[in-house]
Amino acid sequence: MFIGREYELDELNKLYNQDKFQFVVIYGRRRVGKTTLINEFCKDKPNIFFVAEEYNDKIALENFSDKILTYFDLKDYMGNFESYEKAFSFLGKQTEKERLVVVIDEFPYIVSSNKSIPSILQNIIDHKLINTKLFLIICGSSLSFMEKEVLSYKSPLYGRRTAQFKIEPFDYFDSKKFFNNYRVEDKIKSYSILGGIPQYLLKFDDSKSIKENVIENLLNKYSYLYEEPKNLLKQELREPALYNSIIEAIALGCSKLNEISTKIGESTDKCAKYINTLIELDIVKKELPCSEKNQKRKTIYNLKDNLFKFWYRFVFTNYSLIEQGLVEYVYDNKIELYFNDYISSVFEEICIQHLKNLNKDMKLPFVFEDIGRWWGNNPLKKREEEIDILAVSRDNAIFGECKWRNEPLNMTVVNSLFEKSRILDYKNKYYAFFSKSGFSEDVIRFARDNDNMLLFDLNVL
Repeated sequence: MFIGREYELDELNKLYNQDKFQFVVIYGRRRVGKTTLINEFCKDKPNIFFVAEEYNDKIALENFSDKILTYFDLKDYMGNFESYEKAFSFLGKQTEKERLVVVIDEFPYIVSSNKSIPSILQNIIDHKLINTKLFLIICGSSLSFMEKEVLSYKSPLYGRRTAQFKIEPFDYFDSKKFFNNYRVEDKIKSYSILGGIPQYLLKFDDSKSIKENVIENLLNKYSYLYEEPKNLLKQELREPALYNSIIEAIALGCSKLNEISTKIGESTDKCAKYINTLIELDIVKKELPCSEKNQKRKTIYNLKDNLFKFWYRFVFTNYSLIEQGLVEYVYDNKIELYFNDYISSVFEEICIQHLKNLNKDMKLPFVFEDIGRWWGNNPLKKREEEIDILAVSRDNAIFGECKWRNEPLNMTVVNSLFEKSRILDYKNKYYAFFSKSGFSEDVIRFARDNDNMLLFDLNVL
């Protein structure tokens, strides 16, 4: 089952149809679906798909040679290539007139065993491959490696790529396609738990309840997802213990650097260094208030990955109970009671995604240039305020409020947002309200008489 990635697939096919040399870099965090995308792209094309593994240079080259020679049916007539230069020179010769896709998946592994490969590849591209019809794809899961050693100005390969794709997790609207049998509320709950990683989304069975899926896939200590976040950290990091503490602190609501530092008992400088690494891994995101990107003192940190967010909030903190087999108790007393509060922040994220889609289709009162959350001081009331969504462009602003509650959104909420919007000086102000449980009659009547109000219930999601 191939879901989503229509844009990436279309762009790759456009490059392929140019019928000239292409050097494409594809990267993204583990489990995000890079290999699935490449397989879908390759399925109707002549291709050599080589998955690098953690071998020494000799074995890695032998495996690469075997793939090439097997494809050309030359194993009985040629020995393995003596070097990567000769392997790529051979590929260049074979693609002078014929299109061929060559994929090197997990590229960082072969570079770890032979540091000269980027330089070798640069030289071969410049002198032998540039005039061929080879379609070369290198792919990697180590974000820092791919950005620093392949894409950066200091890399020998800088300027050689013809395209690069950073594969991001699915948004809610692609993620929900995995759960056709669920009603919207359960689709949102699933996304809140699993995020947009395809491999995680496939673990839930939409013929079962959310509770059954959580117990089977997250609270069962023998399940794939039970230790997935912890295992990912072990793969990527040398000191997972301190990273565990930082992630747990953020999952439990510490969003400012000094709050995280105080919670885990480490210096702010040390925390900042470790947080930056988590940002590089796409686990943590740094946020500033919308339209205030220069206000560094207002920086907060949140978990970018919903599985990490859920796991550190509800699984990591209840290990001892889960290990005792008290999984029903954990779900009923440690998860269910706090689930709506947990989903609220993810619901805001989904609402922002919906507004972005409307913006792209030009279905809003204006085209906004920036969107996000806003927080800051209310000089009128001498207190801190938060606005769930702010979307702006010059003199225009949309103020948004998102309510994940079991009651209709009422005029108290509407008037509160009107009041908070006075803090920010925009000429044209519009208001978007998202509600899990719809709207009270007086809100619906009020919206009919005010063109600057937009109401969204779960039916649009």
